[in-house]
Amino acid sequence: MSFGSSLLSHSHTLQFLSNRNRTSRFKATAEVPDFLSADRFESRKKRPFGPRLDFSAEDAVHYQLEALKYNDQPRPDYGIEVMYRFAGFDPFERSPYFGPFFDLGQFERFRRIFHHSTYRVLLGHKERKIMSTLLVEENKYKQRVWIRGSRPEEEEIFQFTMAQKVGGCWDGYWLTESLLHDTDTFAGGLAY
Repeated sequence: MSFGSSLLSHSHTLQFLSNRNRTSRFKATAEVPDFLSADRFESRKKRPFGPRLDFSAEDAVHYQLEALKYNDQPRPDYGIEVMYRFAGFDPFERSPYFGPFFDLGQFERFRRIFHHSTYRVLLGHKERKIMSTLLVEENKYKQRVWIRGSRPEEEEIFQFTMAQKVGGCWDGYWLTESLLHDTDTFAGGLAY
């Protein structure tokens, strides 16, 4: 007789196997709260919207502005999420994306700047016009855009600087190098 078979006798083995089919006397009656809407999971199943290899620099700016126009669809701050995906900065280094060097590696810091009074005009804006475009180099593009916000007398001008990446996993993609307000935004400070 082997060592393993000597530990359990035949009667103990049958008793152990018969206990498997019993149901528990206790049932969980508390329901699990659903904090997230079903829409959130549906939108997550789809490929997240962001840079595409077939986008031109103009397309990239257009789609970012469209996302900001409908910022809270399909979920709150989705437009800012799209902007973050297009952002061409290293999350582990300070970035001049908004002008001064900021640590924008965490999405929450990036999001907070868009809700600052200077950049919030972009969120849910009503109208926009391209003021000028310039191909600075073969892989660098600038576009100035006039924005009319959703609040009365809210008008601002912003400059997108797009850079087409060369080499690496983003080779050929147009990413946003900076998004600058036309006036001296940071003289009074920025909620960072």
